[in-house]
Amino acid sequence: MYRFLAILSFYKPFVVWSLLVTVVVAFFNVQIAPAIATKLFLTVFAWYYVSETPNKRKLTFYKNIGISPLKLFSIMFIVDCFLTVIYLTIFKEFT
Repeated sequence: MYRFLAILSFYKPFVVWSLLVTVVVAFFNVQIAPAIATKLFLTVFAWYYVSETPNKRKLTFYKNIGISPLKLFSIMFIVDCFLTVIYLTIFKEFT
């Protein structure tokens, strides 16, 4: 449980940007598949950004508590997809 909370604390700065991207995608296309594909691209970009910049130190902390970068970003992607599907479902009901 502590590892999952640590992953959520890593995801916290990305939540606002993710929600903003979800809103933009929802206005252009309310389909779930393109939104999830966009989220996958953004997750890969976030992984690249974190691993190739001075933010790499953050990954060292997660490695020390037993979370690999692959596990970190894959769980972050799953949580992001879950939030995206909920948002798009609600958005589709009101449009």
